[in-house]
Amino acid sequence: MTSSFDHRAFLRSVTNQPGVYRMYDAPGGTVLYVGKAKDLKKRLSSYFRTNVPSVKTRALVAQIQHIEVTVTHTETDALILEHDYIKQYMPRYNVLLRDDKSYPYLFLSDHKHPRLAFHRGPRRAKGHYFGPYPNGGAVRESLHLMQKLFPVRQCEDAFYRNRSRPCLQYQLNRCSGPCAGMIEDDAYREQVGLLKLFLQGQSQQVLGTLVKQMEQASMALEFEKAARIRDQLQALRKVQEQQGVQGREQGELDVIGVALEGGMACCHLLFVRKGKIVGSRSYFPKLPSNTEPQEVLESFLLQFYLGGGEDRQIPKEIVLSQQTEEESEELTAIAEALSVRNQSKVQIKTRVRAERAQFQRLAQTNARSALVSKLAHKTTVAERFRQLSETLEMERPITRMECFDISHTMGEKTVASCVVFNGEGPAKQEYRRYNIAGITPGDDYAAMGQALTRRYQGSQEQENLPEILFIDGGKGQLTQAEEVMEQALADTGLEAPLLVGVAKGESRKPGLETLILGFSREVIDLPADAPALHLIQHIRDEAHRFAISGHRAARGKARRESVLEGIPGIGAKRRQQLLKFMGGMQELKRASVAEIAKVPGISQQLAQKIHDALRH
Repeated sequence: MTSSFDHRAFLRSVTNQPGVYRMYDAPGGTVLYVGKAKDLKKRLSSYFRTNVPSVKTRALVAQIQHIEVTVTHTETDALILEHDYIKQYMPRYNVLLRDDKSYPYLFLSDHKHPRLAFHRGPRRAKGHYFGPYPNGGAVRESLHLMQKLFPVRQCEDAFYRNRSRPCLQYQLNRCSGPCAGMIEDDAYREQVGLLKLFLQGQSQQVLGTLVKQMEQASMALEFEKAARIRDQLQALRKVQEQQGVQGREQGELDVIGVALEGGMACCHLLFVRKGKIVGSRSYFPKLPSNTEPQEVLESFLLQFYLGGGEDRQIPKEIVLSQQTEEESEELTAIAEALSVRNQSKVQIKTRVRAERAQFQRLAQTNARSALVSKLAHKTTVAERFRQLSETLEMERPITRMECFDISHTMGEKTVASCVVFNGEGPAKQEYRRYNIAGITPGDDYAAMGQALTRRYQGSQEQENLPEILFIDGGKGQLTQAEEVMEQALADTGLEAPLLVGVAKGESRKPGLETLILGFSREVIDLPADAPALHLIQHIRDEAHRFAISGHRAARGKARRESVLEGIPGIGAKRRQQLLKFMGGMQELKRASVAEIAKVPGISQQLAQKIHDALRH
């Protein structure tokens, strides 16, 4: 420990009360670590012992130059404050979980004819919420399944209110057509009730009810109705057979498995509701070196359940895969903090039996499997980066690459994309789009120049620049990139990235790309099966995808908007009056200023503005 921080003088003034401490690399500098303690003096003293066994702790202490302390009334308050500080400062020596997205639910409304729909966000609307589900795909899959099992409407309320005859979903037997009176209200409510029971896990009760209904229909000689119920029963039984792990447990619990290997960690979460696994998801927190499993688990619990916003559901019971007695005191404190946030008692358990133990083993197995897969992917990506570095004869390892592409339709709504790859692959949070304006429509060279200028003009730090900058295009785009980068970095003293143009072959087929190095114009042809080429294709395709999706969104928005919306002084009522009086947009475009001025509420001056705007 080589820190110049005078810990003895500091510790003499520290209280024995609970609280939160923040360790800095300099007074007012960067926060290195945030922690909480039941006894601040005792906890902070442990960092400065002569023999500290943890390599991570020794590395942290060597950098400490300043410590700030915030005293709290209870350990529970300290836990909550610690989480808030970690979220605010993102210290590099803390385990960091990046998951700000709320979880989606299935929502059954309280309308006369209830609607089943996808929902994400605060649960303000009246109705029943089922979930949470791990992602939007799982909810959409469930919605598709419910259409086959229970013909309850899923259409938007505006669509439902304006129907006079059944839509295609009715013809496909995926909706009972309540909008057009194709089903009696009592029968529709009956289907809604069965749907609700099924989503609550009462599938056996649903089956029993349907069997009785089928028998009653048969006795009443309503054979078509009986056949429909029979088909519904068969579909339900098929779903039950495909259901994975299912138990008799009727409570709400989350089960967490944790695996560590190769400097990475995986926290796998199972959502168990009404005895069924309604979803699962793997998380890979960012770890400092030599982090213990206990710290990973505790950090995950706090950041996951306290960091998801008000709509993040905290179950009444959380089952963990770790089963050490040393954690019991810390887990008790975390459970109290979660109970305060949830406003109801939350239990955290590590020693369970029967069905809970089965879920526990399943979570742990999935955590190990997901981590092995992640490590294998990381190894593959690292090998591709290494081979690319060798191919391009780089003097230092590649840690960051960027790629630019341009997308437009005959010059309309030109959009440039910039995608970023780091050592682990795509860094999607750093992707950027640039709306290009002020150029000749269709001029890809000018568009590329504008995008590069906006990206790199004013760069001040070397770490913000990539080692390799790929340009999707041939020598023309590459020349433009060379000129821009020379101007952007002329007076900064920063080392310019290696410029590489990715030119497509004559047939534009993957594997026939040619690499053109900037300034030297050296041409490199790689074999179609070369891992380095696969990495280049990946980043080029990502840039193309990101550019074209942005362009399509911008083009679609422009085509949905009326030219009249951009004219000052023309609101919704005047637009309606203009179109109604002139007989449509085409007639309005052909009209003279005098003819437009005859429209009620349109002055001569405003008519001139409209006339000019429509002919621009």
